[in-house]
Amino acid sequence: MFDNKAVLTILAVIILYANCSFAQPPEDNWNDFLHYTKIGRFDLAAGYAQALLDSKPDAVQLLSFAEQNPEGYAILLKVHETKPNPELARLTENILKIIEQGRFDKRTDASIIVDEIKRLSGTARGQLTAVKRLQNAGEYAIPHMIDALSDIERKDEMSNIIWALPQIGRDAIRPLAAALQTEDVGIKAEIIKAMGKIGYPQSLPYLKYIVEKDQSQQLRSLAQNSIMEINPAAAKMSAAQLFYQVAEKYYDHAESLAPAEDADFANIWFWDNSMRALALEKVDKDYFYELMAMRGCEWALKADAAFGRAIGLWLAAFFQAESTGIEMPNYFGTGHADAFVYATTSGPEYLHLALARALNDGNTYVALAAVEALAVTAGEQSLLSRIGPVQPLAQSLTYHDKTVRYSAAIAIAQAGPKQGFPEVRLIIENLASALVETSEKTAQNNNTLSSELADSYAIRAANAMLKLAQTRNKIVDLSAAQYALIEATKDKRLQIQILAGQTLAYINSANAQIAIAAMAIAETNPMEVRLAAFDSLAVSAKINANLLDTAAINKIYAMVGSTDIDPELRGGAAIAFGSLNLPSQNVKDLILDQAKN
Repeated sequence: MFDNKAVLTILAVIILYANCSFAQPPEDNWNDFLHYTKIGRFDLAAGYAQALLDSKPDAVQLLSFAEQNPEGYAILLKVHETKPNPELARLTENILKIIEQGRFDKRTDASIIVDEIKRLSGTARGQLTAVKRLQNAGEYAIPHMIDALSDIERKDEMSNIIWALPQIGRDAIRPLAAALQTEDVGIKAEIIKAMGKIGYPQSLPYLKYIVEKDQSQQLRSLAQNSIMEINPAAAKMSAAQLFYQVAEKYYDHAESLAPAEDADFANIWFWDNSMRALALEKVDKDYFYELMAMRGCEWALKADAAFGRAIGLWLAAFFQAESTGIEMPNYFGTGHADAFVYATTSGPEYLHLALARALNDGNTYVALAAVEALAVTAGEQSLLSRIGPVQPLAQSLTYHDKTVRYSAAIAIAQAGPKQGFPEVRLIIENLASALVETSEKTAQNNNTLSSELADSYAIRAANAMLKLAQTRNKIVDLSAAQYALIEATKDKRLQIQILAGQTLAYINSANAQIAIAAMAIAETNPMEVRLAAFDSLAVSAKINANLLDTAAINKIYAMVGSTDIDPELRGGAAIAFGSLNLPSQNVKDLILDQAKN
């Protein structure tokens, strides 16, 4: 039997869920949620919080509940911070997200912004309130303010809008910079003056561009004055330099250039000439900085086509944007080439700039992309170009990530270096490591490559070493890879076995030749491998003469004389045997063994 206390508890729970199931107004659920949270009845509070969420409240309405009850909102924040109850904390987080969405919706509401712009021309008190609300709207206020300035029927409001424009502050810079492309000289002049009053360095390159390029003496003079207001030292710098500096800050994710925090996207602004108005495109925050860095570089090149550093930074930013895995924004247009296409088209000079930056930043994705692009575009001289005192590709041979090291070694080896450099020994070390790379080995070292990537690097490294061998490269000491090559003759991957044997043929070493012979003799190897090994043994013998021991020679001799093996394999063994140029006694025995008495 239940005692009275138990019965009361059960009744309370039943009443709770009954109440929560009623479709009461969102405001009642909000108030009940806060009440039970305040008195520590988190179980009851969670029920009302869930009911509030289930009612799918309007975000702006929920914001108004919070604004009308500051004490309750403070309780909400405390629950989110201290998490006294896991379920209540989860529900509270969802409620806060809706409130923040309401805050964003309210401050960006076009109808409210338009009304506040009109209020600028009202009473002094209304004007101050309007400015504060426009400041809160930030960048979203600028298109409507520019539209108002363009409307000749609102000329009576113009002085008040011009007064308010610079008071929007830092958030106004990006749309104002885009609006400088307007052909309306009057509006352009007001934007220039507003930028000077805002006093933010991000404006400097756009102002200097006007000083250098604009046909209007009036606008050039205004822009020069605004530059002097912000930073007189910038007057001595070119627009291209200033754009490049801003682009670098975006690439480095400077906090001062961050987009608004109350949205999960960021805006990139454009001037629509056909509409004579500002337009924006929402982009993912994960690559906003990189996209803005690219735009800064593009403006630097518009200002000075010979400003090559901007190309290197543009490539690095594009690669970094691609590393997010997010589809490129709509303004790129259909058919826009990927970063690798631009990288290979740009050529080694600018790829080295991107690579040097990536190495300095420890950015593996960009470093690897730059190295791979260099591998297909650069020759020996351009591969090892210097940027100041350093050779970026040579530096890549010591990079902390093996994929960058491997790619760099392959690129240099394929180019066939003809001059030495301090890191030259690392070429063969990395090639040898890549050759024996397998997904199992990388997993053992907690540095896992996929099976496909491990195989790809092994094959590329093997081909690179074979090219070094065939061209008799004098700079890279191929013998340093002998142990790895011998191990590779026992690899499970047939292509690796064959390439290893072909490369060993060029190394003047008994161990190398014996390993090739062992690969040819081994009956467990597939026919394809054995035939290729006999070809490699013939090459080795022609280059290095006979370096085999008697046991190996006898086994090959037996294969040549046997009638039980595949004729093609017997022919391969015969060619290899003959290439060894052995004493006549061996050949005499072979002839007599087959003679019929």
